[in-house]
Amino acid sequence: MKCIVCMTHVPDTASVIKIDSDGKHIDEAGIKWIVSPYDEYALEEALKLTEDKGGEVTVVTYGPQRAEGGLRECLARGAHNAVHIVGGEGTLGDSLAIAKVLAAAVKDREYDVILCGTKGVGTDNAQVGQMLAELLDLPHVTDVIKAEWGEGSVTAEREIEGGHEVLSSPLPAVITAQKGLNEPRYASLKGIMAAKRKPIESVAPTDIGLDAEALAGPEATYHVRSLELPPAKQAGKIIQGEDDPRAAAAELVKLLHDEAKAF
Repeated sequence: MKCIVCMTHVPDTASVIKIDSDGKHIDEAGIKWIVSPYDEYALEEALKLTEDKGGEVTVVTYGPQRAEGGLRECLARGAHNAVHIVGGEGTLGDSLAIAKVLAAAVKDREYDVILCGTKGVGTDNAQVGQMLAELLDLPHVTDVIKAEWGEGSVTAEREIEGGHEVLSSPLPAVITAQKGLNEPRYASLKGIMAAKRKPIESVAPTDIGLDAEALAGPEATYHVRSLELPPAKQAGKIIQGEDDPRAAAAELVKLLHDEAKAF
């Protein structure tokens, strides 16, 4: 089985986010960058699949130079190959532009399945996998929490409101991985040392027939006007009701109506 895993490099979920001086980007000073947690599930599923059936795992990312660190992490965990489409400073967060780049990068490669995280932590758009499948004219199943791999097919389970849904698809297909699909492994010391020596294929958008400036230009479907942090949380109010529960209940109703505008 030949698996392609699409990876995105994101700020650590524990990072304190600040807005850059231009008001349109985050301030990257002091940010620790990691493999997006949902992409870890996609990578682990590909590694398990190739360990069971043979084959190889190729990890592909689109991002600035720092994204090489994420590829090295994937190689350390067991991926066989890595492809870095260098760029994306002007298109980060633009799901369609990212999908177009990934589609152009993989369309001429051999693969049985393409795995992505269900969303990239940070933008949380949950769109790239579906768009990639559409651009490649492939079937897809999203938010997968269980997968059974057959000969030329996959049976995938996902959670829906009120229950679970089981779908079957021929391969090749695009699968997006949800939390619960597996338990991602850690990189071993041997894997970390080996990853330092493995080559990473570096590709420019022009090498795959794309105009990087056009992806982020006036005709792009996604433009950032401004970013702002959410308002600081105000301290909560505690209503003491031990001595007079009826009065406390009345006060709670009043606050919900007058301040919270709940009804």
